Amino acid sequence: MKILILGAGKMGTFLTDVLCLQHEVALYDTDPRRLRFVFNTRRMTQLDEVRDFAPELMINCVTLKYTIEAFEAVMPYLPRECVISDIASVKTGLQAYYESTGRRYVSTHPMFGPTFATLDNLRTQNAIVISESDSWGKDFFKELYASLQLNIFEYTFEEHDETIAYSLSIPFASTLTFASVMKPIEAPGTTFKRHMDIAKGLLSEDDYLLSEILFNPYTPCQLENIRAELATLLDIIEQKDTQRMQDYLKRVRKNIE
Repeated sequence: MKILILGAGKMGTFLTDVLCLQHEVALYDTDPRRLRFVFNTRRMTQLDEVRDFAPELMINCVTLKYTIEAFEAVMPYLPRECVISDIASVKTGLQAYYESTGRRYVSTHPMFGPTFATLDNLRTQNAIVISESDSWGKDFFKELYASLQLNIFEYTFEEHDETIAYSLSIPFASTLTFASVMKPIEAPGTTFKRHMDIAKGLLSEDDYLLSEILFNPYTPCQLENIRAELATLLDIIEQKDTQRMQDYLKRVRKNIE
């Protein structure tokens, strides 16, 4: 099958490497320097080349800020029968856009960062396939993600964004808050070191990726929950209220059982 991938970022080049051995793959990016190290792949820097390639599937891996803009730029060069897709980490607005095109589409989210995950062992990582997607497209990506040994879940567009706000926005925001008040110390404890390792891993990710996750419209509600819990904990600590602290810890332990 002919597959066009838009964007030679970390995820775009990762999918190119995964797909190019079984499919005829083309990778498009406006910056030719980002195409230097791909192999067994047709490299494109001009949209006219897309028309000549005539892909059957197009995967938009451009950062969320430019996802719809990239769709609109490439659409005139795609065959009408080409299935369009995205891997965006936040899906807000995408369903309406897809439906406005009248094209077959599939939306997924591989929930791992190529910088942070161990790519040769993805068994503990997850991928989401959007249930409103075209049935052929869902089958294609489920097969692809299964070949990578990812755990696959199927959610609606709305369920996806709600889930991401809970499962990614909360730990991202908590880790960023931790890192924002850190200063070098000579004798850190074990817990401190573990948190610091998590923070370094998170901050090694692309800034746009972190922004995409945190700009999820469901994130502010989750952050309000964190702020309320911090206020409660601060009050318990200031009052040195042992009974309230014990009750608080008991409630928290139940949350993670």
